[in-house]
Amino acid sequence: MQISAKTLMPCLWFDTQAEEAAKFYVSIFPNSKLGRISYYGNEGQEIHGGKPGSVLTAEFEINGQNFLALNGGPHYKFTPAISFQVHCDTQEEIDYFWNRLADGGTEVQCGWVTDKYGLSWQVVPAVLPKMLMDPNRARADRVMKAFMQMKKFDIAELQRAYARPH
Repeated sequence: MQISAKTLMPCLWFDTQAEEAAKFYVSIFPNSKLGRISYYGNEGQEIHGGKPGSVLTAEFEINGQNFLALNGGPHYKFTPAISFQVHCDTQEEIDYFWNRLADGGTEVQCGWVTDKYGLSWQVVPAVLPKMLMDPNRARADRVMKAFMQMKKFDIAELQRAYARPH
């Protein structure tokens, strides 16, 4: 069996903001689109508690990856134990995604941001893994020390730490 982005679909549990959140994410990411919306009916109301006619799910896609936003009620909340990484090639991209995702949310250390719905994101320079996996441990350690002091990543500062002589 082949597993693809079309086979695996993260389901994000919201209280009542599934459609709003789906529209928010689609507005941020290029190559994104809102998909089908489903609604609660009368059946099962004694179990799910959803108001008939209110949004049950909102499908959306970001760059070929399908997502499902579910209005499941207040029972569960997001934690930083699950996050999505946004790999950025330029500082301009980092600034764009950071600022958009942090709007109404919380800026966190080391490139993490929690959006206004409580979902955690890591806005990361695409070059960072190469730097951290450099066989020269001193270089990798300098990069680690530099980024541990940052909230939003500064690629130029990371590159300076990486290139600095012993």
